[in-house]
Amino acid sequence: MPTESSPEYDETLGDKFVFVTGGVMSGLGKGITAASLGRLLENAGFDVTAVKIDPYLNVDAGTMNPFQHGEVYVLDDGAEVDLDLGNYERFLDVEMTAANNITTGKVYQDVIEKERSGEYLGKTVQIIPHITDNIKKRIREVAEGHDVCIIEVGGTVGDIEGMPFLEALRQFQTEEASDDFLLTHVTLLPYSEAGEQKTKPTQHSVKEVRSIGLQPDIIVGRCEDQLEEKPREKIALFCDVPTDAVISNPDVDEIYEVPEVLEAEGFGEYVMEQLGIADDAYPEDDRDYRWRDRVTAERTDSVEIALVGKYGMDDAYMSVYEALRHAGMELNTSVETRWVHAEDITDSVQSLTGVDGIIVPGGFGERGVGGKIRAAQYARENDVPYLGLCLGFQVAVIEYAQNVLGLTAAHSTEFDEDTPHPVIDIMPEQYDVENLGGTMRLGAYTAAIESDSLADTLYTGDTCEGRHRHRFEVNPDYIDRLEAGQLTFSGEMNNRMELVEYAKHPFFFGTQFHPEYNSRPLSPSPAFVGLVTATLDRSAYATTTGWEGKPAADAR
Repeated sequence: MPTESSPEYDETLGDKFVFVTGGVMSGLGKGITAASLGRLLENAGFDVTAVKIDPYLNVDAGTMNPFQHGEVYVLDDGAEVDLDLGNYERFLDVEMTAANNITTGKVYQDVIEKERSGEYLGKTVQIIPHITDNIKKRIREVAEGHDVCIIEVGGTVGDIEGMPFLEALRQFQTEEASDDFLLTHVTLLPYSEAGEQKTKPTQHSVKEVRSIGLQPDIIVGRCEDQLEEKPREKIALFCDVPTDAVISNPDVDEIYEVPEVLEAEGFGEYVMEQLGIADDAYPEDDRDYRWRDRVTAERTDSVEIALVGKYGMDDAYMSVYEALRHAGMELNTSVETRWVHAEDITDSVQSLTGVDGIIVPGGFGERGVGGKIRAAQYARENDVPYLGLCLGFQVAVIEYAQNVLGLTAAHSTEFDEDTPHPVIDIMPEQYDVENLGGTMRLGAYTAAIESDSLADTLYTGDTCEGRHRHRFEVNPDYIDRLEAGQLTFSGEMNNRMELVEYAKHPFFFGTQFHPEYNSRPLSPSPAFVGLVTATLDRSAYATTTGWEGKPAADAR
């Protein structure tokens, strides 16, 4: 236990702590389980925050390949973090900061900088206590002022890179009162060839947890179907937990159904009882069930939207998919997404035919850009509702310059340094940037909205705010030429173009920022709601050139 002379000592700042670890294999859904617990506690009236621990040596997720780690999620303060923080923001409906994501790189960087500055002068700097104290201090600082802090430890118990965090967790267990600390272990229950749910992987996983000096209080079994009673009793017996503490978490069609599934298992109630806060929860009749009502509402309509990207995996565009779901919930519409690889549509647009709408999301690198430009052209020329996000905003501008203004060689200097018409160019403050991590234009900025524009109908008030992650922007030297026709930059900040739209179109809209990062099930992104509204109209009326339908303002 740290003392007052310990370099990382601080008084306990938080109140109740729930740690979530995983065993057997990664990707089981620890993050969704933790976020769902947070939603159940918030429904019961508690103020909940969360911490995601990532044991990798990267300081943040900003330089990581989406193929390996999924999307890079950006917070209001500009932190580039793990995609699980997106789930926490969406499930808890809160805004997090860089402090909510702890990485090995961040911890070691901090300790080493303190050592170099002489803060540990005369001492041998070690994993214990210096690294572990740093980890505990970070968690307690995040927890300050909240009723419950949920901490997800990334990776799998037994991974060598996660050992310092698990040791910090072990120390936490001894430092906190028994009703202030709870350990939830998420594990896999596979089927045998005979169709029997097998508990042995769970037993071995819990044995690994115990070897570190930890004892799970709750075991959440991830399985294809509901956990059967016999395996449940077997897990309880061999893992030393009550039967009520063995929670079934089966596969569901949509992640937003998980809180309701876990609620039916008594997960939230059991956690509140163990933390000693059950008596402080709202009575059943007073609990907030807006989430459940929205998730379970009947979907009366259906549309199909093409997502034109370059990373062939869902996690690389997680926030986009989720924002579409949120808009669908708002409009009681099932939104089906058709994945279209950008490289497949450079010469042919066949893969786009029949869709009700098109989204071109953000991305980096030249690969697939030609297909994204072609997708924007197809949407513009065929009155297909279009939403461009970050790079999708930029390719819409490039396409207009090439095919409407006749500047056939117009491009972004990100992809063609020698273009004679750099309609998209690197931002001036990026000229001398050397380090790649954390140096883009990052975080939330506010744009002024032009009155009587499509943007004006989508957003309430005369401004909108969005999270950015880019180095390139619309070249101010070309703004007058670009706006001479039907293209309008309807949102800007200090002569930086933030929103673009095309007048002769049912819905053609682009944002330099990422509206998907701010979308929530209970408060969907206006840009996505506008897109889905437009696709509903197109689907219903089979529009042609000159189409006029329900204005996007109705989607607010």
